[in-house]
Amino acid sequence: QVLKQLRSKYGDLYRQDNVILSGTHTHSGPGGYFQYTLFWITSKGLVRPALNSIVNGIVKSIDIAHKNMKKGRLFINRGTVENSQINRSPFSYLANPESERKRYSSNTDKEMVLLKMVGEDGHELGLISWFAVHPVSMNNSNHLVNSDNVGYASYLFEQEKNKGMLPGEGSFVAAFASSNLGDVSPNTRGPFCANTGESCDNPQSTCPIGGATMCMAKGPGKDMFESTRIIGQNIYLKAKELYEKASQEVTGPLSSAHQWVNMSSVSVQLNATHTVQTCKPALGHSFAAGTIDGVGAFNFTQGNLGQIPLGHPPGGLTALGSLHSIQRGGWGSVGWQGFSSLRDSVIPWFWSLTLFPPCPRTMSGRRLREAVQREFDSHGTPGMNVVIAGLCNVYTHYITTYEEYQLQRYEAASTIYGPHTLSAYIQLYRGLAKAIALGGRHSEKSPLFPPFFICSGGVYPAHRTSGISRPRAAVQSTIRPLLLQQKEVAKVTFVGANPRNSAENATEHNFLTVERYSNISSSWRVVLNDASWDTRFYWSKGSRGRSNVTIEWHIPAGTEPGVYRLRYFGHYKKRANLLRVISVPFEGSSSAFRVTAP
Repeated sequence: QVLKQLRSKYGDLYRQDNVILSGTHTHSGPGGYFQYTLFWITSKGLVRPALNSIVNGIVKSIDIAHKNMKKGRLFINRGTVENSQINRSPFSYLANPESERKRYSSNTDKEMVLLKMVGEDGHELGLISWFAVHPVSMNNSNHLVNSDNVGYASYLFEQEKNKGMLPGEGSFVAAFASSNLGDVSPNTRGPFCANTGESCDNPQSTCPIGGATMCMAKGPGKDMFESTRIIGQNIYLKAKELYEKASQEVTGPLSSAHQWVNMSSVSVQLNATHTVQTCKPALGHSFAAGTIDGVGAFNFTQGNLGQIPLGHPPGGLTALGSLHSIQRGGWGSVGWQGFSSLRDSVIPWFWSLTLFPPCPRTMSGRRLREAVQREFDSHGTPGMNVVIAGLCNVYTHYITTYEEYQLQRYEAASTIYGPHTLSAYIQLYRGLAKAIALGGRHSEKSPLFPPFFICSGGVYPAHRTSGISRPRAAVQSTIRPLLLQQKEVAKVTFVGANPRNSAENATEHNFLTVERYSNISSSWRVVLNDASWDTRFYWSKGSRGRSNVTIEWHIPAGTEPGVYRLRYFGHYKKRANLLRVISVPFEGSSSAFRVTAP
């Protein structure tokens, strides 16, 4: 969808081989936009407003970048981030050869790689950094859309560089991307039984009382909000240090290599006598167990090697666990596919920097990097900085080593193309690296292209927004007392509307603002919005099209004393005629209140 819009605006300038979608990863984002069945279960189908908002936002970002393109310089730096990660499947890591493990000082990759961007005139433009940590400091009890620890790092960096600007505004962009984070957790205190407090750091991640559902990892803070802040700040501080000291310039030509691959049938030459093949996409039994960062339902356990039916959806749809592939069946008269078999493999290449985008575990990532490095070395391009830019373009679950796969913990059970998935990726990326090294530019004209399931109507049930409603934003409960101190919470509840109404109508929309009154100009000035760390927006569905919206401002220490108010912005549904329903914007405001120093 992004490429389709770009093609209509820019022709062939932006293409499959030079556009890579690499987000600041989070486990607390909206769902319902990814076309494969498994990812639509919890969102009850396609949520077109979510899909459209994401696509439009990405395209708008590219538009802004295109209009502001300028000559500049790139600098690379790398360093170690401490006290911010643990391996959440250490017993799987130990299955790798001891000789291989002895080459590394840790069972996670602690290195951050940072790319600094500066204009020819010396004006600071932005950065991209890659670091291996899962964005799950906010655990699965959280219902707030947020960008987690790496998003908080981005927030801190951009607030520093874009002084006086609201989040999302300002010219400096700080992107904190993913690397080989498959088995890496930010919950540094490790797993404990929620009911007894004892450690559950065992091969099955289970507790004596309550089983696997009680085993949860703890972050460094007193709650998930503080843990997110601590880990995010650690990442930010290291990025700031690397950014300020970056002096190694990245120079030379720019190129890329891209191809589509049917990952369910890749033949891999292991050695002179053995050839193996990848499998049709499948999830093992232990996938349902989840991880210590977010346990699954029904008390499934990690490390289970058995095969059991995971369920029998309507219309004869059958899903089997273990090494069985998801069978194609029927949902009414409509076909379906649980996972993607097609994967686009792409390497963007600077003269001394190479990126490639799978989502491997720690040791898988190390093997991938080394294989690509050796390929470049053997074809006359030594000294490359090889970076894993995880979670780009499409999500295809995890990549474990062959040895880790045998233990079938969560990440192994989520390695959907079978035990030789890693070997297949290594073979494919070596081929792309060779193409770049020998020719500088390569884009395979493959007849393969992924199916597009959401074109036709009625494929899956989609969420509906609230029904026809009247203008609202009446204050249900206002801020009390009207005099608050720093570190207290200002809270107000409005009669509101479904936030999705707003997502349908605007690429940019603030659901809330915190405003401070200026005696000099006799006017209100916005000082925070819904992307600010200290604000929270809660929506709860009511009856007969009504709903409630609660806005909180957790007033931090150092807040400038003065008079403030909280404002809410939404859209309600209105019938224009018998056949047409429109969304109409509305807003509400709290009473004014004063913030003082403690």
